[in-house]
Amino acid sequence: MQRGYGDFFMESNTSLTEEQRKQLCDLLGNVELTLLYKASVHGYKPIVFHKRCDRQGPTLLVAYNRSGYIFGGYTSVDYTRVEQYINDEEAFLFSFQGKFPVYNKVNSGHYARYDDAGMPNFGQQLYFCKSNQPVVYIRGGKSFSFNAERFYGNDAALTECEVYKVEQKLQTKEKPWRNILWTSIQRDELMQMMRDYKPLVNSLNRVRILMIGPVGAGKSSFFNSINSIFTGHVTNKAMSGSAGTSLTTQFRTYPVKDGREGKPLPFVLCDTMGLEEQTGAGLDIEDISSILQGRVQDRYKFNPTEPFQPDEQKASRPASLQEKIHCVVYVIDATKISLMSDKFEEKLAVIHREISSLDIPQMVLMTKVDEACPLVEKDLYKIYLSPYIKSKVQEVSSRLGVPVSCVLPVKNYSQELELELNCDVLLLTALKQMLRLADDYLDDVDVF
Repeated sequence: MQRGYGDFFMESNTSLTEEQRKQLCDLLGNVELTLLYKASVHGYKPIVFHKRCDRQGPTLLVAYNRSGYIFGGYTSVDYTRVEQYINDEEAFLFSFQGKFPVYNKVNSGHYARYDDAGMPNFGQQLYFCKSNQPVVYIRGGKSFSFNAERFYGNDAALTECEVYKVEQKLQTKEKPWRNILWTSIQRDELMQMMRDYKPLVNSLNRVRILMIGPVGAGKSSFFNSINSIFTGHVTNKAMSGSAGTSLTTQFRTYPVKDGREGKPLPFVLCDTMGLEEQTGAGLDIEDISSILQGRVQDRYKFNPTEPFQPDEQKASRPASLQEKIHCVVYVIDATKISLMSDKFEEKLAVIHREISSLDIPQMVLMTKVDEACPLVEKDLYKIYLSPYIKSKVQEVSSRLGVPVSCVLPVKNYSQELELELNCDVLLLTALKQMLRLADDYLDDVDVF
């Protein structure tokens, strides 16, 4: 398509800010956005949309409404007016939640859109500029799972609609923002490191690592994933899932064996009930304090309305170092970092202060990175090439008050049937960091 003066004028008057444009490019990878269509300039007629956008390759639609929401969708398949359902596994919807875009990928087994002579739609579920009007229209469908209130504030009146051509930048040697070896040798060396690990304090056989975080973030799934690596196949020993309330109701201490019949490895992963925003639900902050100090026994069942109370005999004696927690790991869903409420963030801040007062080291396990970034979903190997994942690491570091070097992105095993090398390397690298932090704690502890 030949570009004239009007196109360059339009390009300089896009509605996206530079920061928003950068965030969308980060979401898509190493790409450039070129504006093809702007409704306020070209009008809302399908014939004009298709004249400017057909056969342009991957495109990104960005819509704006009166309530200030910025949202839209991406398709990797050309618009061609073929009157057919389009399968596009890379298609997704997005909406800016605060400064960052959150995306919803097309559901598996469903088509991404219907390619006809009308204005663009996604899954024949979300229509933009329908009937030649500045509106967005939703009808029932299963191609995409999203909440209309959160997605665009249920405000159907559009103030603008733009479509961008998405092009890969010329490939240069990309430098990862963290260095990691993605080899089977590295995986084997990390596994051997775990086997050979000995806590700094001779009286300790195993260090205890406490996992805390919101419901559904992946605490139990992390144990299952580590257990899977050392078992040699995917396991699901700890109950895990995505229910709205915590599936874990007990305090559990999970040792990991080196193989099904092998000896226990020198660490224990401690799982808890999930944190919830409202008072009287989820894990109580006082319960966390009791766990940290080694007063809560394995299989203790939490009561969200009443904190743990140790019996008088146990309360009268200090817990041994063997019973205490030596490292705390916040497990945070990468797709929900920007959605974290002020109330929940304050709850985490209170927990952070309590843990810090006991000089226990803390780190963050950032899960579901494949769901947060299409580039990473396509190839987990590119996780440390993703500017979007880097921005999420920096954001969660700032929100939780944990150094960036102590934020480790991972992908837990969830729907896989077999182990995957890149997944194993990320998980084991995170576990290595936990053991190092536990050693930092033990290095400063007084042993009598």
